[in-house]
Amino acid sequence: MQRRGFLKLGIGAAVVVGVAGAGVALIRPGWVDGKLSPGARDVMRAAAVGVLAELLPAAGPARESALEAQLARLDATVAAFPAATRKELSDALGLLSTAAGRYALVGLGTAWPEAKATELQAAFNAMRLSGSQTRQQVYHALRDLSCIAFFTEPGNWPLAGYPGPRDI
Repeated sequence: MQRRGFLKLGIGAAVVVGVAGAGVALIRPGWVDGKLSPGARDVMRAAAVGVLAELLPAAGPARESALEAQLARLDATVAAFPAATRKELSDALGLLSTAAGRYALVGLGTAWPEAKATELQAAFNAMRLSGSQTRQQVYHALRDLSCIAFFTEPGNWPLAGYPGPRDI
């Protein structure tokens, strides 16, 4: 195959992936009726486990309660974003909630709800160190959203060693 053939194949593949991603986002948006969709909740729950692992309670009802509170804070955080940002985030979370998007962008073969914390941490670390700008951007978005929602709760500040604002 000649160089032009490779270029045509690459452009064709990019168009197919782009159209498929847009189609998935239309069919399965990540933001519905002012809150995260069920698929997006799975993605963001897994992101919280992967990013905030040592800051969350070890296991059991306390962990589940902390994760539910995290998702509620995420709903409130994303609701405050401008509409264009919510739309982009909705598209990205919709794509990540599919098996193909999860595998292609995160490199995780296990479904979000079934993935163990160690698998999630390894996948996020691989994304962080990836040579792909897209994978790095997805990592930073998931990490930043998780951290923003987690640290908006003053009760979580001491977990990171932050005593809170000082009186002036």
